[in-house]
Amino acid sequence: MGSFSIWHWLIVLVVVLLLFGRGKIPELMGDMAKGIKSFKKGMTDDDTPGEVRPVDPRTVEHRPGETVVTPDRNVTKS
Repeated sequence: MGSFSIWHWLIVLVVVLLLFGRGKIPELMGDMAKGIKSFKKGMTDDDTPGEVRPVDPRTVEHRPGETVVTPDRNVTKS
């Protein structure tokens, strides 16, 4: 009762072929392989060791006593 016979597997195979068709299964496997390759390529692109990331150009350091201008008011930092 716990194991499947060859007839069970043949019936499952026939149902799968009826649902997806003969051409659809290789197409799905090809798409899955392309997705895995793309994922691996993306993972290796993130971990390249010599790549220098640019510093955020929007960062500004303020000195004490400098006036900071905002659109609606002037604030003096101490």
